[in-house]
Amino acid sequence: MKSLLISLTLGLSDQDISQEQRPHIDAWHAKGYLTHKENVYKFHSKFRAGTLGLVQNNTAYLNVIGEITRDLFIGESDLNSAKAGDLVIAQRLLGVRGTPAAKIVEIVGRALSYSVAYVLIKEGHKSLVDIKTDYPAGIEIEKQTFAEFQEGDVFKINNQDGTIMEKLGNLSDPKVDEKIVLAQYNKHDAFEEDVLEIASSFNEVDASKYPNRVDLRKLPFCTIDPVTAKDFDDAIYWDDANTTLYVAIADVSEYVTPFGAIDNEAIYRSFSIYLPHRSIPMLPRQLSETLCSLQPHVDRLSYVFEMKLDLGTLETVESKVYEAIIHSQRRFNYEEIDEFLEGKLQAKTKEEEVIFAYLKKLKPLTDALKRKRLKVGYDFRSNELEMFLDEENNLTHTTYAEETPSHALIEDCMLLANKAAASRFDRGVFRIHEPPSQLKLQTLYQELAGIGMSIDIKNSIKETITDIQKQAKEMGLQSEVDTLIIRSQMQARYAPFNAGHFGLGFEAYTHFTSPIRRYSDLIVHRLLKAIANNDTTESSYVLRNIEALCMTISEKEREASTIEVEFMARKFARWAALHIGESFKARIISTTPEVKAELHDEIIGAYLNVISGDTVVLFEDINAVIEKVDIPKAKIYVKALKRED
Repeated sequence: MKSLLISLTLGLSDQDISQEQRPHIDAWHAKGYLTHKENVYKFHSKFRAGTLGLVQNNTAYLNVIGEITRDLFIGESDLNSAKAGDLVIAQRLLGVRGTPAAKIVEIVGRALSYSVAYVLIKEGHKSLVDIKTDYPAGIEIEKQTFAEFQEGDVFKINNQDGTIMEKLGNLSDPKVDEKIVLAQYNKHDAFEEDVLEIASSFNEVDASKYPNRVDLRKLPFCTIDPVTAKDFDDAIYWDDANTTLYVAIADVSEYVTPFGAIDNEAIYRSFSIYLPHRSIPMLPRQLSETLCSLQPHVDRLSYVFEMKLDLGTLETVESKVYEAIIHSQRRFNYEEIDEFLEGKLQAKTKEEEVIFAYLKKLKPLTDALKRKRLKVGYDFRSNELEMFLDEENNLTHTTYAEETPSHALIEDCMLLANKAAASRFDRGVFRIHEPPSQLKLQTLYQELAGIGMSIDIKNSIKETITDIQKQAKEMGLQSEVDTLIIRSQMQARYAPFNAGHFGLGFEAYTHFTSPIRRYSDLIVHRLLKAIANNDTTESSYVLRNIEALCMTISEKEREASTIEVEFMARKFARWAALHIGESFKARIISTTPEVKAELHDEIIGAYLNVISGDTVVLFEDINAVIEKVDIPKAKIYVKALKRED
């Protein structure tokens, strides 16, 4: 429903209306909420759709969706029985002085279509409560059925009709954590049979059937990925003699076509989700891990950016993008390439000799590209946590992933391709990152001044942040300060028009290099192909609802990220529950509005809620005594004690 409201805010073409959406649109049009011009339905200027914010004293605010605008005030007499979290249509109250206001004309559902509830027994009373709030779930259940529920039983709830969809398990079972985080956003691993049938119908690549593709099978491409990776999106080759970089990307658009069952599922998922023990892919594994994946020693369809570089200016002086066939000669993991770059790994085959020879020449170039990039962009040291689980899904250990030379090499190759892709259209899918607001910057500067930093406002944000990072390095707080800087910034998102990428320092940027795991990249591929073929029909189709699509996939990205973070939080909570009363080393990472710490001990990365103990300051090292753990909410509560050492 939310996606439909976003589309109607921006304009929804007749031909894109599904059978399920039609009754809603017809009813709203009849009520005057919608206009219908040139075969496009759109909300009348008098109406807005959105999510109702926190209700206080019988008043609320409407968080408008689908456009960037101020929240609308909803007065006591205009709520129309709507509750916080409801998805509503509201009529603007024009001519009213003061804060822009509106009145609710229709409740169309809940902003969160799904939630999770569990059975809580408190003071002898058994109830079904929301797992995030402990408020009653508001589900009608027959007494006999409810009597059969056990303490800790967990259920997926359909918020639109107030029914139980399925039992997920019991909180006593660590394996239920995955089901809980996925259920909140109705995510699932399994694909429908019609999707799997199509994914299994494709044959292995036969080069003779693609005479119009550029045959690059003789070029010694290689892939460099994590050791656990199964989906290989990208392969590279550096032609040193011609100073030309080839970035070959899996040609997912050859297999996933618009309107098809696979495409519909890919839109719904929009991103692959990566949990510590497994992934939930955007595409069926027959494609994501096999036919689309750029595996070694087999022919694969790819979409290639060929970029000639000027080694003096480090600029791309010429670029071409085209459909090709490649034959990757080697699949490397990051550790292997790091060993090679350190002189610890020698070539064992003729293929490896050739690849190592060009990687040795490519590495100084990507290093130079990074140095140039960081003169205008930023280098943030945000720690990426890696979590490891046993067979029972219990936490065994954690570590921070470090960016190594091999990571940096691949990253700057991909950045070049993404920049080249963004330069080829004016309207499409851009990855934008706007500069931070002055208010957020002032808050950041005040926080840093509180820990003894001297904040000298320079001529540009870049110069000021660079000076702050220099001080943080001297204080041994690089990662912590960078995390604060990142929090002060706008969130990167997808947009139909270019607004630049502040963090990278790029004038234009998009996502082109990961179509197996990001739907945004697949759309960019389709658009670039349409442009290359002068296919205005195809490009107009791709762009028809691009505003709504960008907004939707940005939201899906946040959902995927939330799932990954919340899953880890649940594993940390289960670990902490086994260590009540024990003391661990931690560091204070926030003092307002709440005091929070981060675990820095045998287990690292867990967020702790400080509820008692000594007075602390930001970034102070403490001993955190685990006082209690809330398994349903995945929260750890500790006492903070001054550290003697």
